[in-house]
Amino acid sequence: MAMARERFVEVYSQGVTNVRKVIVDTQTGVNYLLASSNMTSGCGVAVLVDADGKPLVTPMNEEDEVVLGQLLNHE
Repeated sequence: MAMARERFVEVYSQGVTNVRKVIVDTQTGVNYLLASSNMTSGCGVAVLVDADGKPLVTPMNEEDEVVLGQLLNHE
């Protein structure tokens, strides 16, 4: 049985208290920024955009799930 592909994959993370994460939607390829100065009191999410204001999109295919996981794990 094949494993189900996760809808959202974390591809970048920085900080412990001031947390910044980049999340990719594996169905659309759209990149989101999750930011919080204290993860216990809430956070914000925004679509990342390019210089023209268009959403940043990571091209997706069957093999990209592995690549996205490697980005986070620095493999």
